Amino acid sequence: MVVIVATLLSFVAMQLKPMQDMNVEIERKGDILVSVGKAADVSEVKDKKSYINEEFDKFITNSYVIDYDGNVIDQDAFEITLNIKEQTDKVVTERLFPVFVYTGSEGETKYIVPVRGKGLWGPIWGYVAFNPDLNTIFGAVYDHSKETPGLGAEINTDAFELPFKGKTIFNESGEFVSIEVVKGGTTPDNPHGVDAISGGTITSKALEEMLLDNFEGYVKHFKAIAK
Repeated sequence: MVVIVATLLSFVAMQLKPMQDMNVEIERKGDILVSVGKAADVSEVKDKKSYINEEFDKFITNSYVIDYDGNVIDQDAFEITLNIKEQTDKVVTERLFPVFVYTGSEGETKYIVPVRGKGLWGPIWGYVAFNPDLNTIFGAVYDHSKETPGLGAEINTDAFELPFKGKTIFNESGEFVSIEVVKGGTTPDNPHGVDAISGGTITSKALEEMLLDNFEGYVKHFKAIAK
């Protein structure tokens, strides 16, 4: 009986895997679009898969992969993104870094990068979109698997994500400083700081460390192509 049940469970898992993989792919594409303010109507459409794929194909006009030195590598950016944990488990100098290029209806360009790190109870991740100067953040979307509801889980709310818009990761001297998530709140004139989540200090600082760790790999490339 045990063998029969195990065989059935294995068969069901194999049958469901393609559907599960597709759901993950649609979720990733959707988050990439949300970071640039697209896919806003996804909750209103009947065919979410088709809607996300059409929006992604329309607005994500290029993608590529770089190494730590900023060289373009012959790899698939979306495939790397789907397996981003494999990269973040490595030391930063040995990772590969995906870049997605958004082109709007009026020709405006944004550059989107995935980020992944460790929260208080499990992984945290997200996508950050940059303006063509590759310094100023246009938008950000974050998520988690196990952070505390009402505390660390607030990283995927507008209240936390929207203040990233307009923040910069390089200082006036061109030095990489990343983004600081400030306990107790930042000052209005801080171009690199956002407010931490009240009661969610550990997750907030984990997200700050995630951004520092992930953005480091893009520094050379961003400086080379900044417009």
